[in-house]
Amino acid sequence: MTTLLFLFTALLLPTTSTAAQSPQPNIILIFCDDLGYGDLAVYGSTVHRTPHLDQMAADGALFTDFYVTSGVCTPSRSSLLTGCYPRRVDMHINARHPDSVGTQVLFPRAKKGLNPNEITIAEMLKEQGYATACIGKWHLGDQPEFLPTRQGFDTYFGIPYSNDMNRDFVPLPLMRDEQVIEAPVDQNTLTKRYTQEAISFIRDHSKQPFFIYLPHAMTHNPLHASDDFRGKSANGIYGDAVEELDWSTGQILAELKTQGLEENTLVIFTSDNGAASRWGGSNGDLRGWKGSTWEGGMRVPCIMQWKGFVPTGQVITEMSSTLDILPTIAQWTDTKLPDDRTIDGFSIQSLLLNKNTTSPYTAFFYYQKAQLQAVRTGKWKLHLALDSTYQSNHFPGFKEGRTAELYNLEEDRQEQHNLASEQPEIVAQLEHLAIYARQHLGDLHQDGDQVRPAAIVEEPTVRLLEP
Repeated sequence: MTTLLFLFTALLLPTTSTAAQSPQPNIILIFCDDLGYGDLAVYGSTVHRTPHLDQMAADGALFTDFYVTSGVCTPSRSSLLTGCYPRRVDMHINARHPDSVGTQVLFPRAKKGLNPNEITIAEMLKEQGYATACIGKWHLGDQPEFLPTRQGFDTYFGIPYSNDMNRDFVPLPLMRDEQVIEAPVDQNTLTKRYTQEAISFIRDHSKQPFFIYLPHAMTHNPLHASDDFRGKSANGIYGDAVEELDWSTGQILAELKTQGLEENTLVIFTSDNGAASRWGGSNGDLRGWKGSTWEGGMRVPCIMQWKGFVPTGQVITEMSSTLDILPTIAQWTDTKLPDDRTIDGFSIQSLLLNKNTTSPYTAFFYYQKAQLQAVRTGKWKLHLALDSTYQSNHFPGFKEGRTAELYNLEEDRQEQHNLASEQPEIVAQLEHLAIYARQHLGDLHQDGDQVRPAAIVEEPTVRLLEP
């Protein structure tokens, strides 16, 4: 843990909230792209100024061991919205390459998308009378059947896939609901326009419960920032983009205060995976980068705030993940989880209320592409023995072939000291958990018995600006 985080812990001891739970709290879920574990000042960055997020952590809870289920975009986003591992909902590889484990994300005009039969956070909240908006990058299928407006969102404003998918395909489109309104979109203005859209939605729905899902395009490459931030940071364009994200969050929090909604809104800020090895991002002292199953690929910053309800100044060190956001929101909104399907996440309400100091996880599974590569239980993480791994130029993994590697993450989150030979019983315990994952979720060339299919469109079309 960094010196800054130790200082943060010492100065901001948790306080106990006495406020009663507010009925139907508003939910704002801010999801950055490729923002690394070490990219915020409160997580130790010395090159990025993030005063609004630092204050948000002081006013709420900061997580040190918060995970995503994949080191890349599409599968990670499928888990966030459904509470399920990507393999369970068949969103772990691109259907354009069904025999390959080399492609995880969806491309423009992909046949595949998140199955409309899945229940998203937005669909769950609509049943409770919430107004719902998706503002930002979607990346769960760009065909009409898969767009946010078919997955529980009343309105959509954003780009349908990654912001680098505009060179070999079509001009990057900005969409309003199901229509392209600008192509190519001016990426310099995206963060600012998304922020304005979110503020407008708050104002328009201040008298009813609302859910805003705000998946930013930044800090994915190519990096952009508006005129007010470009060239202003100590870390080039990457730092400019980070500092604009901080500004954006500050604007949204200020609007909640203006509208008198601070004490009736849960705000969540996190990232879809770790920072990439290029462009200027940082995963702090964690080993590895985006696309890997090292901690730097899948452990991400996460801050949650609900003024007057979530105790302030918390540093939560227990393991949790994006899988838990849907079940946690369900508990806080008194919504019943679906009983006709498996949900992999857990409610972490008790962790946030400082009433429980134990992670709900028996095990957490790290997949890369179609392959189960690691398992964590408690402080122990086992990188499984593999005959080979499938690598690419963009997401280099482990060397070809390896024996089991065991790390004590409480003492060695940098994953430097392999204890497998010293702890054979722990290795055997985690290998047994891996057998469970392979049986139910599957593994390379092995289907799980509790998975649900994605949806397929046989003749996909490109999202174009209509004349």
